[in-house]
Amino acid sequence: MHFYLKENKTRSVMNSQRSWIICCFFNFLIAAVMGLLMRFSFLFPLKSINYIYMLHAHSHVAMLGWVYLMIYVLVVHFFIPKDKSHKPIYNQLFWITEFSVIGMMISFPIQGYALFSIVFSTLHILLSYVFCWLVWRDCSNGRICDKRLLQTAILFMVSSTFGVWCLGSTINMMGKQSSFYQIAIQFFLHFQFNGWFLFAVLALFLKQFKNKIAVNEFRIFSTLLIIATLLTVAFPVSWYIKNSILNAINTVGVLLQLVSFIYFYRMLKPQIKQFKTNLDATAKLAYSLALWSLFLKIGIQLMVVIPDLAEVSHQIRNWVIGFIHLTTLGIITGFLLGILIQHKLLSCQSYWFKIGIKSFFLGYVMTEILLFLQGIFFYQNKGLLFGYYESVFGASIFIIIGLILMIASILRTKKQESIN
Repeated sequence: MHFYLKENKTRSVMNSQRSWIICCFFNFLIAAVMGLLMRFSFLFPLKSINYIYMLHAHSHVAMLGWVYLMIYVLVVHFFIPKDKSHKPIYNQLFWITEFSVIGMMISFPIQGYALFSIVFSTLHILLSYVFCWLVWRDCSNGRICDKRLLQTAILFMVSSTFGVWCLGSTINMMGKQSSFYQIAIQFFLHFQFNGWFLFAVLALFLKQFKNKIAVNEFRIFSTLLIIATLLTVAFPVSWYIKNSILNAINTVGVLLQLVSFIYFYRMLKPQIKQFKTNLDATAKLAYSLALWSLFLKIGIQLMVVIPDLAEVSHQIRNWVIGFIHLTTLGIITGFLLGILIQHKLLSCQSYWFKIGIKSFFLGYVMTEILLFLQGIFFYQNKGLLFGYYESVFGASIFIIIGLILMIASILRTKKQESIN
């Protein structure tokens, strides 16, 4: 009888986490549709859509509804012991956080940054503090290396929100056009993407390596990457404060980041061959895209050390969007999908799921090529690529199709499991 109750409880938790995953994918799909609408508006202007409002909605739902919540799911799954992750608090906290995401999903397209969107955004930050506290308290699974990287990610998450809390007083004192207001936003974004998100997915990735990791090499890797992350915030700050010292600080940070990932490779090299043998083709595809995107990100950051490129990089919007998507869709989403597929948390054996993930990655790669190529054309004063807006819109459709097929496959598998 005890075994039967325990089995039912475990199955209930697994069903709950499967529902979390489905919810995250729906958030992702909605964010992608918002992005598609913005690209459609360049072809056929939509009077009923405020582009800036939709941009805010797209970015918040993608960051907080997809990336944040999927990291939430995987951290609870891999780092929190079963006796603690089964507690109702994690399920309740997830759905309250999703409520805040839905609030942003509705309010941002209607009013942009205003009362309701600010309330839901603030609620999400407060709930993220609760999540960080719970994880810090309950995290006891695995090796010290994995946990230390996750704890660093949590510290970056909390620290990043200091930029948000500065916005209200900055608006009152200096206005939205002030340099300090823009720096506060960039501070938040930098430590969200390069701190919280990146360190969290790397912690989850390291968790997938079963053999012991060389502690000395891990210590060098993590220390250098932390220092690099702190120093490279100088780059977005240099957009608003012109000072050669900031450029020098960023250069040191970028070089330290390169060295840190050399140690990252050396740390995992003895296990890579064995790790790859345990992966199916779909998981290999996801991880490969994540790692290649990571190498490309490092390469781009090395290139913008060149003064001329550094000066114009943030002024060419195509490059900015391409770089953000490189991080979110390539690195972070690549790692998240790889982990989900590796542990069969998704119906990855389904034919339609495999088609879906290939369609998604095809759309991602095509849009990245178009964004960076158009950026190069603008940099060289060559104007607009022929059929650029039509091409980037068409490429984005592959992302939507991919997500729809993946969601349909997950829902079908969940329905079959419930019948059985």
